[in-house]
Amino acid sequence: MTGTVASFDDDAGLGTIMADDGTTFAFHCTAIADGTRTIAVNTAVDFQPRPAGHGTYEASEITPR
Repeated sequence: MTGTVASFDDDAGLGTIMADDGTTFAFHCTAIADGTRTIAVNTAVDFQPRPAGHGTYEASEITPR
Protein backbone atom coordinates (compact mmCIF):
# COMPACT_ATOMS: atom_id res chain seq x y z
CA MET A 1 0.00 0.00 0.00
CA THR A 2 0.99 3.63 -0.28
CA GLY A 3 0.33 6.57 1.99
CA THR A 4 1.76 9.51 3.90
CA VAL A 5 3.08 9.78 7.46
CA ALA A 6 0.37 11.76 9.26
CA SER A 7 2.02 11.94 12.69
CA PHE A 8 5.14 10.75 14.49
CA ASP A 9 6.24 11.16 18.10
CA ASP A 10 10.03 10.81 18.35
CA ASP A 11 9.95 10.27 22.12
CA ALA A 12 7.42 7.41 21.99
CA GLY A 13 8.48 6.05 18.59
CA LEU A 14 4.84 5.90 17.54
CA GLY A 15 3.11 7.31 14.51
CA THR A 16 0.28 7.02 12.04
CA ILE A 17 0.10 6.66 8.28
CA MET A 18 -2.83 7.89 6.22
CA ALA A 19 -3.17 5.43 3.34
CA ASP A 20 -4.09 6.79 -0.08
CA ASP A 21 -7.56 5.24 0.37
CA GLY A 22 -8.12 7.28 3.58
CA THR A 23 -7.51 4.45 6.08
CA THR A 24 -5.30 5.29 9.06
CA PHE A 25 -2.67 2.78 10.23
CA ALA A 26 -0.69 3.05 13.47
CA PHE A 27 2.97 2.03 13.54
CA HIS A 28 5.98 1.74 15.84
CA CYS A 29 9.39 2.98 14.71
CA THR A 30 10.65 -0.63 14.52
CA ALA A 31 8.37 -1.08 11.48
CA ILE A 32 10.57 1.26 9.40
CA ALA A 33 12.30 -1.13 7.00
CA ASP A 34 15.71 0.57 6.74
CA GLY A 35 16.31 0.41 10.49
CA THR A 36 16.05 4.12 11.18
CA ARG A 37 13.99 4.99 14.24
CA THR A 38 12.46 8.25 13.04
CA ILE A 39 10.50 9.47 10.03
CA ALA A 40 9.25 12.93 9.11
CA VAL A 41 5.58 13.87 8.95
CA ASN A 42 4.34 14.19 5.32
CA THR A 43 6.85 11.57 4.06
CA ALA A 44 5.33 9.47 1.26
CA VAL A 45 5.73 5.77 2.09
CA ASP A 46 5.06 2.26 0.88
CA PHE A 47 3.98 -0.20 3.60
CA GLN A 48 2.29 -3.51 4.32
CA PRO A 49 -0.75 -3.77 6.58
CA ARG A 50 -0.67 -6.54 9.19
CA PRO A 51 -3.22 -7.64 11.79
CA ALA A 52 -2.83 -5.83 15.11
CA GLY A 53 -5.59 -7.64 17.01
CA HIS A 54 -9.28 -7.06 17.60
CA GLY A 55 -9.89 -6.68 13.84
CA THR A 56 -7.49 -3.75 13.44
CA TYR A 57 -4.38 -3.41 11.31
CA GLU A 58 -1.04 -1.65 11.70
CA ALA A 59 1.62 -0.64 9.20
CA SER A 60 4.75 -2.77 8.77
CA GLU A 61 7.69 -2.83 6.34
CA ILE A 62 7.51 0.97 5.97
CA THR A 63 9.71 2.30 3.18
CA PRO A 64 9.98 6.01 2.30
CA ARG A 65 9.39 6.69 -1.41
